[in-house]
Amino acid sequence: MLLKDNIPLKYIFGKIKNEIIFISIYTVAIAVIYDNFHVTRISIPLSVPMILGTVISLLLGFRSSQAYDRWWEARTIWGAIVNDSRTLSRQISNMVKDNYGPAELDDFKSNWIRRQMAWCYSLSGHLRERDGTRGIDVLMKRKEVQFTSNYDNIPASILLLHARDLKYALEQGWINEYQQVEIDKTLSRLCDNMGACERIKNTVFPATYSLYIHIALNFFIMLLPFGLIEYFGFMEVPLVVAIAALFLLIEKMAINLQDPFENEPTDTPMDAICKTIEKDLRQVIQDDEEVPVKVRDKTRFYVM
Repeated sequence: MLLKDNIPLKYIFGKIKNEIIFISIYTVAIAVIYDNFHVTRISIPLSVPMILGTVISLLLGFRSSQAYDRWWEARTIWGAIVNDSRTLSRQISNMVKDNYGPAELDDFKSNWIRRQMAWCYSLSGHLRERDGTRGIDVLMKRKEVQFTSNYDNIPASILLLHARDLKYALEQGWINEYQQVEIDKTLSRLCDNMGACERIKNTVFPATYSLYIHIALNFFIMLLPFGLIEYFGFMEVPLVVAIAALFLLIEKMAINLQDPFENEPTDTPMDAICKTIEKDLRQVIQDDEEVPVKVRDKTRFYVM
């Protein structure tokens, strides 16, 4: 996720560097030809690119809005994951009144809550198409990690382990039927959140819509020098480049926001959220290990 400050211009204009170079050469060539070859002087009324630019502005605005809605939905889902992870840890840690229960019960609670931390990290890796088992071996038991390795969807297999432990707790009498139902509801919400993330990840933004806007934008940029050359001469070059850069940056912004799980600076900050969840859940089980603290790297203009 991009932060509010310290976003370098290199990152901003690096997205459209090649386009700007081409547009600059194209605009300079038109200006040179217009000034030196009178028979090839071609200009069009400024109203033509203005009308086209207005239409493209509306289309880009609509597309940017739709892309931001996808990004915000992803962030909202991960906010729900934070809440449900805290809820699950609270339910598990307080499933019996006696806080000084048998060692087996204490180990059961600790293992469950640590497994929930692993689920968050695994879901993050799964959405970014990384190894879903990476890093979870320090949070889960070896036999559980081996169990998840048999599944393509690692987060789903971890939820299955949650469900098995829930059944075991009921059989041992550690929880009653009502508590089981409430905990199962929390697991169902986590499963729903995972499915919602996968829906966003696997639903491609309409390709034809993006293509048509891109073609119209290129056509607008190609016409723009012919509408300005008669009024500005060589001064049209920086003007055309500036106008084109604004439109291209808006288009690139929409492209980046529409895919919030692509391991890019504009992603939903899943790694940072997972660290927050781990920090909170470790405190629930009073883990003696060092609690990870989210420290912002001053050299970065984004968090992942």
